[in-house]
Amino acid sequence: MCFLYRNGESFHDPLRGFIQRNCFRWNNQKLILQCFMALAFVGITSSTTQPDIEGGALLQLRDSLNDSSNRLKWTRDFVSPCYSWSYVTCRGQSVVALNLASSGFTGTLSPAITKLKFLVTLELQNNSLSGALPDSLGNMVNLQTLNLSVNSFSGSIPASWSQLSNLKHLDLSSNNLTGSIPTQFFSIPTFDFSGTQLICGKSLNQPCSSSSRLPVTSSKKKLRDITLTASCVASIILFLGAMVMYHHHRVRRTKYDIFFDVAGEDDRKISFGQLKRFSLREIQLATDSFNESNLIGQGGFGKVYRGLLPDKTKVAVKRLADYFSPGGEAAFQREIQLISVAVHKNLLRLIGFCTTSSERILVYPYMENLSVAYRLRDLKAGEEGLDWPTRKRVAFGSAHGLEYLHEHCNPKIIHRDLKAANILLDNNFEPVLGDFGLAKLVDTSLTHVTTQVRGTMGHIAPEYLCTGKSSEKTDVFGYGITLLELVTGQRAIDFSRLEEEENILLLDHIKKLLREQRLRDIVDSNLTTYDSKEVETIVQVALLCTQGSPEDRPAMSEVVKMLQGTGGLAEKWTEWEQLEEVRNKEALLLPTLPATWDEEETTVDQESIRLSTAR
Repeated sequence: MCFLYRNGESFHDPLRGFIQRNCFRWNNQKLILQCFMALAFVGITSSTTQPDIEGGALLQLRDSLNDSSNRLKWTRDFVSPCYSWSYVTCRGQSVVALNLASSGFTGTLSPAITKLKFLVTLELQNNSLSGALPDSLGNMVNLQTLNLSVNSFSGSIPASWSQLSNLKHLDLSSNNLTGSIPTQFFSIPTFDFSGTQLICGKSLNQPCSSSSRLPVTSSKKKLRDITLTASCVASIILFLGAMVMYHHHRVRRTKYDIFFDVAGEDDRKISFGQLKRFSLREIQLATDSFNESNLIGQGGFGKVYRGLLPDKTKVAVKRLADYFSPGGEAAFQREIQLISVAVHKNLLRLIGFCTTSSERILVYPYMENLSVAYRLRDLKAGEEGLDWPTRKRVAFGSAHGLEYLHEHCNPKIIHRDLKAANILLDNNFEPVLGDFGLAKLVDTSLTHVTTQVRGTMGHIAPEYLCTGKSSEKTDVFGYGITLLELVTGQRAIDFSRLEEEENILLLDHIKKLLREQRLRDIVDSNLTTYDSKEVETIVQVALLCTQGSPEDRPAMSEVVKMLQGTGGLAEKWTEWEQLEEVRNKEALLLPTLPATWDEEETTVDQESIRLSTAR
């Protein structure tokens, strides 16, 4: 076991074996340093058990909020708040959003929240918080959305809040606040100070809400009415005149001109087809104003809520969290655009969308049976897991869906985050691929994309992790890992395996069991009946899909044929076994890494490593 040193303190690095076995196996010496950097990220975030600054700040916040109902399951025993804490949204390794609305808090707002330097959104509406507004909140210059409405805050708005120059949405309504309002707050796109004793409205000649208008005197109203009437009459006359001129001009041109069809600007616009455009009010009613009790999932671009439409249709509502950032806006446009090119029985269908100046929302059918990952590992008492025929149907269905994205869409679509959690199950347990928030449209003239690394550790292909270059073969790797999840019921990365072996990756664990000829130990212990031959076939396909070199992996059309027994699996598997034997011998000849690394020897800037950083 090797020791790494960080900030003068040593900690165990359980990934030493993984680095040795895999980075050198990729046979590209130029990538080795990048592999160390990428994998150091996992070692850092998984090794430390000491609270970081943001985690400590959140714990202080929780204590001051007086969470009597114990809704916040935050504890000091954590890796990072960005990995498992509810109601917390992160970008990279920084907390950027807290959604703590309607949680029954009765305490105060702790100044410790200002330690969240990168916080963009803070929502604490519909609680019973009291006390003064923290003066130090004015230092949170990245804050764009602040909602403290329907509480019992008292006192005045601190003068330091005038430094919040990036605010786009401010709601302090229905509080016991008094005094003046910083002048610049009236220029914020969305604000609401109604239901308070703050100075606004008629007395200040400034509205108390961005959606309201100040009353005008009767003389001014008459003048406005006259001006409006005159403007309308003039507009109508101009419109009629323009119509007459246009008609006359068109008649003359028809006599002499010859017309040709030319591709125009509209061809490049996004077409929403038969999608329904929902109003924000409809979405709020469906989700009970995004009540946290309806929260069913959370991803890289936002949260997913259970909803019920007026016609009793159950829906899943995906509320994008990053609508102020280019990433969030691009994710919204990308998912809408995908609908026009990706329609398949094994792909999640989009029902509609909602877009406002401050919201980007997608509406999907609600999947009663949730995800494959849930059915494999997170069942509640009394719920049934997946039997072998269903798991086999998931393997085939997801393969067909992925094949469609790669080979029948133009431009092709790369999912980039294929895993059991992103395969949903309909009422008949038919699989559908979901979460296209990480998908990327790729022009057919390109072989890869070099933008950002998106995905989940354990499912990311080695060349994508090290270089940021993705292709269809990146998805094939993820699909192979998903097959192993289906067979074993285990997670792609499991640190509990360190108690018995060095292999934290499911892929390495399976290879070890195969070398020891322990096929029975590969199969999920919850499976009482299964076809051994079918299990062997799926494991073989999975390992062919997860080869280190993308060129060695099969295309999804080949995968489908191998699953069906017509793709020459036996020959490919024999070749794989021979290559694996050679790779294992080469691995034994690799030099051993140094037993210790001190700070002077380590050249990796550990804080700068981010899986989503631009490459």
